[in-house]
Amino acid sequence: MPRKATITVHPAYKIGDISPRLYGSFLEPIGTMVYGTMFNPKHPTADDKGFRRDFIDALRETPIPAVRLPGGNFVSGWDWKDSIGPMEKRRTHLDLAWHQYIPNDVGHDEYLQWTERVGTEPLYTINLGTGDINDAIYIVEYTNHPGGTYWSDLRRKNGHEAPYGVKLWYLGNEMDGPWQIGSWERDPRGYGIRANEVSKAMKWVDGSIETAVCGSSSPFLAHFPQWDLEVLQECYESVDYVSLHHYHSAPEGDFAALLGGSIFYEDYINTEIALCDFVQAKCRSPRKMMLSFDEYGTMVRPNRPLRPGYGPHNLYMDHYVFSPDRKFIRHDPDNMNFGGIQPMHRQGDMINALGNAAVLLSFLRHADRVKVGCMTGGLMALATSDRDHIWRSGSYYPFTQLMEYGRGTSMRTSVDCDTFDIPGYAVDDNGQYYTHEGLPFIDTAAALDEANGELSIFAINRNWESDNLAVFDVSGFEGWSFIEHIQMYSEDLTARNTYENPNAVIPTVNRDAKFENGKATVTLKSLSWNVLRFRKPGTDA
Repeated sequence: MPRKATITVHPAYKIGDISPRLYGSFLEPIGTMVYGTMFNPKHPTADDKGFRRDFIDALRETPIPAVRLPGGNFVSGWDWKDSIGPMEKRRTHLDLAWHQYIPNDVGHDEYLQWTERVGTEPLYTINLGTGDINDAIYIVEYTNHPGGTYWSDLRRKNGHEAPYGVKLWYLGNEMDGPWQIGSWERDPRGYGIRANEVSKAMKWVDGSIETAVCGSSSPFLAHFPQWDLEVLQECYESVDYVSLHHYHSAPEGDFAALLGGSIFYEDYINTEIALCDFVQAKCRSPRKMMLSFDEYGTMVRPNRPLRPGYGPHNLYMDHYVFSPDRKFIRHDPDNMNFGGIQPMHRQGDMINALGNAAVLLSFLRHADRVKVGCMTGGLMALATSDRDHIWRSGSYYPFTQLMEYGRGTSMRTSVDCDTFDIPGYAVDDNGQYYTHEGLPFIDTAAALDEANGELSIFAINRNWESDNLAVFDVSGFEGWSFIEHIQMYSEDLTARNTYENPNAVIPTVNRDAKFENGKATVTLKSLSWNVLRFRKPGTDA
């Protein structure tokens, strides 16, 4: 049995304000996520636009704050102008990123009108692969200008009288990746100059918007962080965020590597913050750059054979394969070959939920600088789907609890508990992880919602062998009361929620929790998600 853990939170130690955008999702037309889950005009619940109303209604039941769209790698070859206006005049294109046909039945207006119906903020990615400065100018004019110009009047003619008012725009997607159409991987300074000019022009169209420039799309790339440095030096004064992406992989059954993987996100964040602050000093700028982690996920996948000797050129070998036998796929929205985005794991719902929740805890611990988070597969976590049904996966619960309780100000947590190590490992040539030692089994973050007089502490027991007795010391919050301990765990780690069995993995309230002298004593189940809530005296229940 591990020794008793102590987690301390004190009102004096604040990290920074938590942005609601931290709990966003990411949407790209991969497989049947758009053409099938989001859009199916033949579905019994289809509305006047062909959107599945059951999917919209399920998302509306959540406090989802934002969705980044329409891609993704897809967007670097997409011409938004071919996706507006009458359906019969729209052009079908080949999507070179995912080798599929894009009919543009879901176009620029549909993406934005779908977010209106869901009640969430769109975070829009423009094409800086094959797109140019005029494309960027025109898309902001079409989207946000009230009227009186060709593009804004065209939006009105196409049926949306009022401007959409999109506030955050991404200047391309993963522009350093050799897998990207029009990649700037070999010319970071060129991309930085382009991003600077595009951001200027977009803000001259609408001075209220924000822009995000692409940083390295993976900390594993050989040119990280030098590529980011050269980009930022060219556009630091004209952009508001650096866009970061990372997908963490671990071998099947390696809980230390999977659930400890959030440390690699923290290393990435810390490096990027240091780089941004260096550029700020170099530019003698008063502006503090913020980070947008707008694609992320954790996954289990088998190790692939390593190919020693090629070094960074191994990455090109994967993407410079030109097969004459590869076929383009045409997706039928009414014949979904899988439900939405496929799970990025081979584990049950509990491990899936813990993996992405751990990443979000790392974002909370850096809430002063990480202001946007868009979970890949986040929409599927909130509303899992097949052709006919919608249900809630286990991931739904930590994700929505963070949205609900992870508000206000991020607070520092002091953790005293047993630790574990992650030996270095490699899943393939690109995904090679160095050794990390002394990670706490109890992974934590906390949020102080001063407006509502509530403190919430989030904790994951990463111990895969044992429960853990834990004391949560909030005695610095004098007179505060204990509300509840919400816990979620599963004795069967392969269990998944389904439409037929929606309650295989769900949270419960721990009735055995004890609270005395400002300290809550609880048992944290092995491989569990936990939320401990406290209330300020005089605050209405």
